[in-house]
Amino acid sequence: MSSYFLRLSETAFAPTEHVGGAWNPDEQHVAPVLGLLAHLVEAEHRARRADAPLLLARANYDILGVIPMDAFEVAVRLVRPGRTIELVEATLTHAGRAALVLRAWMLQRGDTAAIAGSPLPSMPALEVLDAWTAGEVWPGGAIRSIDARRAHLETGRAQCWIRPRHPLLPDESVSGRARMLGMVDFANGIATRVAPEAALYPNVDLTASVFREPEGEWFGLDTSVSFGADGTGLTESVLSDCTGPLGTVSQTLTVRPR
Repeated sequence: MSSYFLRLSETAFAPTEHVGGAWNPDEQHVAPVLGLLAHLVEAEHRARRADAPLLLARANYDILGVIPMDAFEVAVRLVRPGRTIELVEATLTHAGRAALVLRAWMLQRGDTAAIAGSPLPSMPALEVLDAWTAGEVWPGGAIRSIDARRAHLETGRAQCWIRPRHPLLPDESVSGRARMLGMVDFANGIATRVAPEAALYPNVDLTASVFREPEGEWFGLDTSVSFGADGTGLTESVLSDCTGPLGTVSQTLTVRPR
């Protein structure tokens, strides 16, 4: 089975055909890249704190520019050390230019099972949604690398189960959290408010807050897309797995009619 990326060195990686973008197939879709950066933050953290690892609870990504379908570097650094809370930053650079930055809050583990729960809405069962071929709407290898089942509820509103067909990297163990974070950027394309031929609406950031480890292969996105009248927009999603909701995702959009 092929992967989304190939590791060239400790800090260098190359995209495969499965990372081709939806707005431009010659640029990387950031969805798999977001998962890779989360994986590298977790790997660095485990190597440094194997005795008492923390959990990646919030991932805030700022997209500083396009990423060509070319090799790139990732540097991870500890911004705010702590025994129970840490802030870790990962920066992706291409040809010396920073293109994507992740700032991840790592929080302590604890036994809160007795008070666990969430009022966030649950996804419909996987089996009741129709299979969706996203490649009929969007170009690029990334969108063709997923299995999807979707209910399009209204303009700018959809529920979708997504399963990646490929691992982020060959021969590396990746957490369910990093695998899920490698899928969440697809939210902006599953609940289209207008067709991509009518307007561009890429996101400039993505913030995911996750309150438990996801289970299973499929990830659910209950997504709403809103456009303002002044060229900005917002995509909001509730994240789920097979057992229920587990977090939220927010993406700020720049909306540009063609």
